[in-house]
Amino acid sequence: MADSGILFVVSAPAGCGKDTILNELFKKTDAAGYAVSATTRAPREGEENGVHYHFLSREEFMEKISQNEVLEYTEYCGNYYGTLKKSVDDLLSKGKDAVLKIEIEGAMNIRKQFPEACLVFILPPSWEVLETRLRNRGTETPEKIAERIKQAQTELSYAENYDYLIVNDALETAVDDLLSVFRAEKHKRSRCGKLLEQFK
Repeated sequence: MADSGILFVVSAPAGCGKDTILNELFKKTDAAGYAVSATTRAPREGEENGVHYHFLSREEFMEKISQNEVLEYTEYCGNYYGTLKKSVDDLLSKGKDAVLKIEIEGAMNIRKQFPEACLVFILPPSWEVLETRLRNRGTETPEKIAERIKQAQTELSYAENYDYLIVNDALETAVDDLLSVFRAEKHKRSRCGKLLEQFK
């Protein structure tokens, strides 16, 4: 088993169900925790500050950047999103895996800073399914949906830079697939250095 907690990054275009998948994953394991991201966007209905995101004003977000409290950040659809150092450190210091749910630009920045991080990209079954899911949300205008689709096309071009690809066609299968990735990474030889020492 890995000697310490692992940093996992999960990315997906809007509408691919990454929130639902992660929520179900955390019901199946207590070895991982969600490193809550910060954002300047307004909360959606049902979202709680400190649970789904740390909701910050633009000024607060910029202040944290200037204080070197943000590991990475990006601007997405007019709002800032970023990873707070404290969110990650709090989990890893307890030996837990830290899960970041971030966009592709942030994921690439994390990869540069933490080459050992494991990156997972969640794909939709098809473009048609993705568009249907976005429309069924009922939370965005047709113009915003078109913007999301265009953004998704850009994001999918980066999927080849991730370590694992998971298709969210059936929720339960996608959750099990992600859990399998987490378990497999724990047993990578490069993460289990101390395990072999007893046999030398």
